[in-house]
This record gives sequence, C-alpha cells and structure tokens, in this order.
Amino acid sequence: MDSGITWVRIGTGPGSFEMARTETTVGQFRRFVQATGTRTHAEERGGGQVYERGWAERPGWTWARPFGRPAADNEPAVHITFPEAQAFCRWAGGVLPTDAQWTRAAYLEQRSAPPAPFQAGRRYPLPTGDNAAGAQCLNDCGREARQRAQRQGARLVRGHGHALVGSTPAGVNGLFEMGGNAWEWVDDPAGAAPDAERRMRGGSWWYGTAQMREEYAQFKAPDTTVVYIGFRCARGG
Repeated sequence: MDSGITWVRIGTGPGSFEMARTETTVGQFRRFVQATGTRTHAEERGGGQVYERGWAERPGWTWARPFGRPAADNEPAVHITFPEAQAFCRWAGGVLPTDAQWTRAAYLEQRSAPPAPFQAGRRYPLPTGDNAAGAQCLNDCGREARQRAQRQGARLVRGHGHALVGSTPAGVNGLFEMGGNAWEWVDDPAGAAPDAERRMRGGSWWYGTAQMREEYAQFKAPDTTVVYIGFRCARGG
C-alpha cells in the first residue's frame, strides 16, 4: 500500500515523530477511497458546507469536488470529517497528530541546519516564520493568494479558496501550508466522547494571520464537512 505521503522527521531521539509534508491531497484520499470503499459523510448527505453570512449547504461539494467541480489530485482534501481523517491516517500507517505534535512541528524549528531565514531551535510566531507572507490566507498574506486559489469559478462571499498543496513557500521544519490553506483536524483530547467538538489548527484561506498563530485554535463537531477543513497525518512518537 502506497499512500503517496512524504514524511518529514520532526526532532531527534525520544519524542521525535514524522509529519506529512503536506496536507492530505485529493489524489491521496482517492487511493484510500478506492482501497476501502469509503463513502464520506458529505457524499452521503449530498454535499458539504461553507460559512457565508451563516452556514450554507453546497450540494455536490465533496472531497473530490470541493467547489462543485472535479478537483486536481494535488488540491487539499476537504469536506472531510474528523472520523474520516482518522480512518485515512490509520490506512496510511499513521495517526492524526496530537495538538502537541502539531504545534511542535508548526512553530519550533528542529532541523539542525535549516535554510535561511529559519534558525535551529527557534520558536516562531507563525508556521511560515516571522510573518505570513506567501501563505494562502485572507487579506494579509499577499496578493498571490488570489492568484493561487483553486476555487474553480465558485462564487464566495469571503476569501479566495485554497491553493494546491506545496505551492506556497515551505515553512518551519520544511512543512507546507501548516498556516493558511485549510484548517487541520488534530486528535485531542484522548478519551473524548465521540460527539465532542474537536480541535483544528492552522487557520485557512477563509481567515487571516491571527488564526495561524499558536495561541489560536478552532473547534467543530466531528461530523462537520466544510470546504476549508482538511488534515494531515503523523506517525511514530
């Protein structure tokens, strides 16, 4: 089984682990669907959602058609519920990262000799480093966000849409799109009730820099299927 994930080692020695270099892609999720026969909650209910002056249903919007039209294989897989993200990561030989793993990978540079401008051992305010330039987010990430957007003609009240994974500059620890692009489910707390709201990290194209910071997290019901919520996997640790 080849999930197509590229893994990046985070740290050395006890407590180290690997994180997917990018958010889970449409192409990777398609392999999982083909191997397991999974039909997602968004597909079962006829589509996903977006928040535009209130929650709005979007018929036909699914992981394969995030804005209602077929997606490229290297777009992030969105409209994915928390249990579906867990299932994919298990199938891929990993798990959803814990909140502690996610934040460690996103903000603390652990490469021994990272390329400039990153510095070994430094904790950054954003997954992109000192500022959000180049990220796929709302308003304060630069004009390129509109140019990279893969909204496929969908009309949105707010934001531009997500970018192809790996299309923005690499951030802390060489990871892509840990800030902006899509919210990412994290697997905390252990032992939570199945219907308990679950934590997400990283902000998305729908939000600005403030939501990319370590002190900010968002919570949603585990069966939420929204156009700006995706995930990535971890393993080991």
